Formats: sequence, C-alpha cells, structure tokens
Amino acid sequence: MSVIFVRASILTEEPVRKRLEHRLHEPAVPCIVVSDAAPDQHGAWFRCGTFDDAAALAASLDSELEVWTDSQGIFPCDPAIVSGMREIAGLSFEEAAELSRSGSSGLDASLVGPIVRYRVPTMMVPASGANGSGPGCGTRIQAVTDASGGPVKAITASAAVSMVSVTGTCLPGSVGTAARVFSAVSKAGVGVRLISQASSEYSICFCVDQRDASTSIAAIEREFSSEIADAVLDHVGAMDDLAILTVIGDGMRQTKGIAGRCCTQLARADVNIVAIAQGSSERAISIVIEQQKIERGVRRIYQSFFESTLPIDLVLIGCGTVGSALLGQLAMQTAWLAGHGVGLNLVAVANSRRMIIDQNGLDTAAWKEQLQRSAETFSIDTLTALGPGLSNPVLVDCTASDVIPGSYPAFMRAGFNVVTPNKRGNTGSMEQYRSLRQVALRHHRRYLYETTVAAGLPVVENLQNLLHAGDSLDSFSGILSGSLSFLLGRLGEGATFSASVREAMARGFTEPDPRDDLAGIDVARKVLILAREAGLSMELSDIEVVGLLPLDYMALDKDEFLERLPELDAEWAARLSEAARAGAVLRFVGSIESGKGRVGLRAVGPEHPLFSVKGGENALAFSTRYYSPVPFLLRGYGAGAQVTAAGIVADIMRTLNWNRED
Repeated sequence: MSVIFVRASILTEEPVRKRLEHRLHEPAVPCIVVSDAAPDQHGAWFRCGTFDDAAALAASLDSELEVWTDSQGIFPCDPAIVSGMREIAGLSFEEAAELSRSGSSGLDASLVGPIVRYRVPTMMVPASGANGSGPGCGTRIQAVTDASGGPVKAITASAAVSMVSVTGTCLPGSVGTAARVFSAVSKAGVGVRLISQASSEYSICFCVDQRDASTSIAAIEREFSSEIADAVLDHVGAMDDLAILTVIGDGMRQTKGIAGRCCTQLARADVNIVAIAQGSSERAISIVIEQQKIERGVRRIYQSFFESTLPIDLVLIGCGTVGSALLGQLAMQTAWLAGHGVGLNLVAVANSRRMIIDQNGLDTAAWKEQLQRSAETFSIDTLTALGPGLSNPVLVDCTASDVIPGSYPAFMRAGFNVVTPNKRGNTGSMEQYRSLRQVALRHHRRYLYETTVAAGLPVVENLQNLLHAGDSLDSFSGILSGSLSFLLGRLGEGATFSASVREAMARGFTEPDPRDDLAGIDVARKVLILAREAGLSMELSDIEVVGLLPLDYMALDKDEFLERLPELDAEWAARLSEAARAGAVLRFVGSIESGKGRVGLRAVGPEHPLFSVKGGENALAFSTRYYSPVPFLLRGYGAGAQVTAAGIVADIMRTLNWNRED
C-alpha cells in the first residue's frame, strides 16, 4: 500500500488525472490518493485532506508517501544558474530540512515539516514525470541516503539579505548580552537567518532578510540605549545586498576540508567572504557573500563538487592570421579535449568592428560566416559583462593594438583569465606592467603571455621557473624573430635580400607590412619582456635598436618600399661577403648584458650557440648563476601562425590548473 498526495493546483491537469487513474487501477501496487482539492464531481476517487493528513496516514500504515509536485524536480542548485543538472536521487530527512529553506531548490518547505516529523519515507515526483513518463524521475527522502556521489548534495543561495553588526567594548565577557540582542530582535518579529561571532566576543553579527534590517537595528538600539549613551556600545550597523550561500550534505561530517575547499573556490572566483557559519551537525556550511556574485559563487562550488569536466569559456578578440589559426586548431581538438575531461566552450568571437556571442557555445568551424553576418557592434563592456555568468572565462587577445591590453584589468575584475600573444600589455610603461600583475594577483586571475616572446617555445615559463628556484640572469642573447631568422637564413643560402623579404611575406612569416619586422621594434619588445621578467626596471626607449633598413625607407608607403627593395640587394651581398670572409654568419640578435638591452645585426662565428640557427628557428641562450659557463639554451621553430596558435592553446590549458581542485 502506498499513499499519494497531489496538490489541488495540478490535480485539474488532464495528464495528471489520467496518470493517477492509471495508478489506481494497478492491482499490484494498491494506493490511496490524498489531495487538498474539493471532492471530484465525477466521484470521490481521492481522499480530501491536508499534506499533514497524508503524511500521518502513510506513517500509520508504515507505507511510503509519494508526493506529486508542480516543480520541475529537486536539483543540486538553482537550474537558472547551472543548466543540464540531474535531479538529486536521494536526501536524508535532515538534508531535506536544510535544503527546504531555499526557495530555488525545488523542495517545498511546507511539505518537508510533516515528512521529517513523521519520519515517513517519501518520493518527491514532478507531476510531469510521475511513473517515469516525463523528464523527472524524482527524489527519495528517507532516514539514510547513499553518499557515494560525494559529500555535498546541494548548494543553495538566498538573496536580499542584510548582516547586522553589534560591536562594543561592553560585549567581551558580558553574560547575557547576546540573549538581550536576540530577544530584542525576536520581540520585533524578525527571524534570524544566520549568526556569527568571533571568540574575541567584541562583535556579534547576524543575518536577516533585508526588509527587516531597519526594524532589527531599531529594536537593538532601544534595548541598548543606555550602553550607546555611555559609548560602550557602538551604533548598530548593517551591510545590505548580501546573500547566504549554503553547502549541504550528510557526507561532509566524514570528509575533511569541505569548508576550506569552498572558501578556496570562492577566492579563485574573486568572491569575497563576509562571514561563515557551520552548525554542530556539520551537514551545512553557510557563507555570506555579496549578492551580485551569487551566480559566480554557486557555479564555482558546483563545478568543484559535481563536475568532472573542467570548463573553458573562451572569448576571442582578434581573428586575423593567428586568431583564425587558433580557432582552426580548437575546432580539430574539441572532441579530443572532451575525451580528456576538458569542456571547451567558444562563447564569443570579435574583431574591431563586430562580434558574435552565444553563452551556450559557438560552432568553432562556422564562426567566420556568423561573424560576417553579425550586426552586433564590437563592445568591450558587453564582453566583460559575460564574466560573472561563466565558469572559467578566458580572454584570448590576438590583436596587435594597445586598445585591448588597456582593458585587461576590467576583464580580470569580471572574472576572466587572460591569455595573449599581444606584446603591448607587457611593453607599455613600467607602471602599467606592474599594475597588470597586481590586478591579476588581487583578483586571483591568470595572466599568461608565453607566445609574446618565441611563439610556441616555453621561454617565459622556463625563465620564471629558474627565478622561482633562486637563479638570477647574468646575460641573455637570442634570435627572437622567426621571420628574420628565415630571411637571414635564405640570404646565407644565396638568395637576394629583396627576394628573401618577398618569400617571407608570401609564407605569412612577416607582418602585413614587413618593415614592422625589419625595423627591429618587435624584437626589442621581446627583449623588454624578458628583461622585466628577470626583474629589470626598463622602458622600451631604454633598448638600443639598430634595424635592417635605412631610415629613409621607413618613410615610404608600403608599395613604394616594396618596389625599391632591390636597391638594397648589393649592400646586403657585401655584408654577407664580409661576414663569410671572417668565417661568420649574420644573425639578428636581441641581448641583455650588464642590465642593458640591445637589438641589432651581429656576425657570429661557429663557436656561438646562434651560428646554426636559421630557417625560421628561434634560439635563446640564458647565462645565469646556475647555468654558467654553459648557458641554458632553448631552440625551436618560431615562425608562422600555427606555431603561435599552438602556444596559445598551451596557455589556455594552463588556466585549468588554476581552477582544478587539488
């Protein structure tokens, strides 16, 4: 025998009535239907009664209670924040009582009281899914439930909360003060949601619904009017626009570190904790946070306890040569990444004019056509506003302008990690360089720029690792331009200067205007990045730069420059011959020596580590306290969009280590 309770609000629905009639005619499972509706005009095939009556009846019959509800199910957290969740399979009576306090849980608080009071095993079934015929399978509430799914069953959030603070020198060691505070609040008809007090006893904090904050303050000030007059109690204050985030689960009692794990995840999501409280039962931890960061906090904790797939929510600005290559690689790798526990979600793609956005995910193979058709104008504000609604937002800046790096702090404050091959963020003023790192540290964001120095070669990370291990940079020299490495290599093979430049352009090794490479400023920026990473306070203007072109060629327009390139062939042939007579080759080298940076052409002999580097390779030699007299050498292909894009992908993957729970 089972007892089924159906709300009057859904009993009038024809599908519900048909399923109930079907259940009544199942001889194998006899049942009694109880509803708070008026008697049916076609016959009293159900019993009229309250839910308390239904629970008491089930308890007296020692049978299970089945409750058909108008909710969509009972979920681990608000479905409006996290989509695609499964219903909670089972709850203990105590877990259900904790969970019912939240209106977004799908569990009606008015139903839980009788269930817990009578200790009656209950199956909560969404009416649309009763008998398994719809989307919901239901949640079983009983004395003990299976905790194999993890220590946490649910995460709830209650908004519109204020925290009232009572502080003063009369509080420490004073007996009965707390009782007076809460007695005054109670007499004012205000319910207290959470209480927190440090062992110093200097202050008492408690949370109430925001609408009751002023009433609570007035009641306390009346009760303590004499203490306030004597200045031993401060005026009572309140913080508004807060929320209580509660993590619930019986399994937390046997699991160490749940509170620490929650706090760590909130810190990584840049969510400040205002107060924290935990009952002696250890099945619920409540954390007070800013109301505006509810979604970010819930999503981050849900990800930590319930998701095995690590998310990447990608926002790409700049879809030229490198950006397009990146999207092509991601399109090929999405399935492979999913098989390795990484959920790649391309949220937005933008160029300087327009953008496309879909928080559910853009097609990495069809973005170009969508962007061309888009009528949405590019807006940094719109893109930064996406951050709070994403699990692991990552901005990838594939532009070459100063505009986007200036907005990195805004993206970080909105929750974005930043990955970029754009050198401008690290080669602006020293003040900007330091500020970016301070913002990233303060907001617990990753700022990754490995590809700004040598495309896919792990230069920055290796240098940082050496410095973290106590090493120090004595000197550096390297070939940092894949395009110039290719060009000088072709010259050494007998090609003319003009032909080598045009070939490098045709292969996509240079910027659209090759003078951007030939002038040496790009290499100077890379040297500046390495110098600053090594701890040197240096500006771009401090680096001595000698480019490969006469200054008058820099003033020409692009077409005229290309037309006059052959005029330089004879001069370059003479340079090569002079170097060859000395047994040397020409290399465009960036260096750091005695705290100074230099960029320019250098003749190097066979004994030099850079002698054999050509054909688009990059090579970097670091002489350090640990690596001396033999330098630490990195060498590899450094030209082309595919290599750079691969390095960007590697940096994107590094954001996962920042978000992964150890």
